[in-house]
Amino acid sequence: MKRSEVNSAITQAKELLAHYRWSLPYWAHWHGKDFANRSELANHLYLHQMGWDVTDFGSGNFAQRGLTLFCLRNGIQSNPESAPYAEKLLFIGENQETPFHYHKIKMEDIINRGGGVLMVEFRHHEATNKNKISVNVDGAIQSLSPNEPLELAAGQSVTMTRGLYHRFYAKPGHGMVLGGEVSQVNDDSGDNYFLDELGRFSTIEENEPVLHPLWNEIVPP
Repeated sequence: MKRSEVNSAITQAKELLAHYRWSLPYWAHWHGKDFANRSELANHLYLHQMGWDVTDFGSGNFAQRGLTLFCLRNGIQSNPESAPYAEKLLFIGENQETPFHYHKIKMEDIINRGGGVLMVEFRHHEATNKNKISVNVDGAIQSLSPNEPLELAAGQSVTMTRGLYHRFYAKPGHGMVLGGEVSQVNDDSGDNYFLDELGRFSTIEENEPVLHPLWNEIVPP
């Protein structure tokens, strides 16, 4: 993935936030030198995996398989004294897939905060299992066949139980989705289990200057 794609994705995300009048923490707008001058805060953000996150899951095709995120708050899974929760914003393009994956530790709600229609699909671990899958949509239980899309309009959310494979994307023709995630502590380094062999973080080709460092680029002192 090229740095120009990362920068463009962050710029588009900030434009969407401005449209919906969402404000980010002041450090969301920092550059590398700003983090270097605030090493204690930089270390906190790095350890808590907070800040910008742009990935193509190793696909080489961000528009079709990728995701832009911003983690607002988070604990540390290995530290029981840290915050037991996490919150993220998700910027999901039309037909831009976040591929099938599940979490062993984290339970989460995925929310359509605004924009287009969020499509979410679920499946069993066994491809031959055709049993229905029950999911909680804002308190109402819905029964779906494996890979049957669940449509979430703005304001709706669905709970992802541990071990449940899920993928999501924005419905074509309805615009980008401003998504949200409210969950138990998030660990993108060790609690994502993909159906296919994928990478959670992208290898970035530096073809232009960094707009804002990603959280895993905020190297602690």
